[in-house]
Amino acid sequence: MSKCMLCPRECGVDRERGQLGTCHAPAEVYVARIAPHHFEEPPISGTRGSGTVFFAGCSLGCIFCQNQEISRGVAGKPMSEEALADAILALADTGVHNINLVTGTHYTDAIARVLRTVKPHLRIPVVWNSSGYEREETLRLLEGLVDIYLPDFKYMSPELASLCSNVPDYVDFATLALQEMVRQTGPVVFDEAGMLLKGTVVRHLVLPGCRRDSLEVLQRIAESVPVADIRLSLMRQYTPDFAPRSAPKWLQRRVTSFEYDAVAAEALRLGFEGFLQEKSSATVAYTPDFTEDQTS
Repeated sequence: MSKCMLCPRECGVDRERGQLGTCHAPAEVYVARIAPHHFEEPPISGTRGSGTVFFAGCSLGCIFCQNQEISRGVAGKPMSEEALADAILALADTGVHNINLVTGTHYTDAIARVLRTVKPHLRIPVVWNSSGYEREETLRLLEGLVDIYLPDFKYMSPELASLCSNVPDYVDFATLALQEMVRQTGPVVFDEAGMLLKGTVVRHLVLPGCRRDSLEVLQRIAESVPVADIRLSLMRQYTPDFAPRSAPKWLQRRVTSFEYDAVAAEALRLGFEGFLQEKSSATVAYTPDFTEDQTS
């Protein structure tokens, strides 16, 4: 934290002294929401929900982020590592299917210490839910502590990645990160009820006007890891409600059926197994309510 290099941006700021990098997060861990969540992929949410821990701040900062209420600054409340460990164990006791750590890249070192404390007491998998923009070295801090990786793979085009997230090198880091995640987890493993116990599920959000980039993303994933070893979650939930007025006109609309169906067809052609979304998923209704304090 005295020279933060956790994410690929490698800001090098001294978070211990209150300096803030791109993630806008201080050294102290801030948590925005701890509660069951029922809108993840079916083998993660199941019937009892996924035990989500939403961390404040984000090292990527997409202009269309649906969680921007908590991702663009300090939100929620600070938690000591001891308090976070207690909260995770209490959440597990509610009967959720897993512990789902959402956007924790900029707190990876602290989270790894917490997981070393709680992991021996958990009887459910731990999920690392991230943007995919990760350093291999940082991910290795989580080896043996994370059972399921749930990364995004957002862009192939450096121009698109630069426009939407100011990271022209996104695809390079996302590719290496995905390979590291699959190396750690191995092929997907499900229990008798179809719940995911171990493995990697890659999410890709189809953006309006970006069909060709999505096709190239799928090709890159298929070239980087064994398709049979992972699952693909092809998302249609993009909504322009969160894009700024200054965003390009093509980001001011929803994805068309032609765009999404074309990408889904390519996923099938490449041999991916996984999950598709209905057109009705493109709504703000699926964004968690961060105004209600559920961290205590």
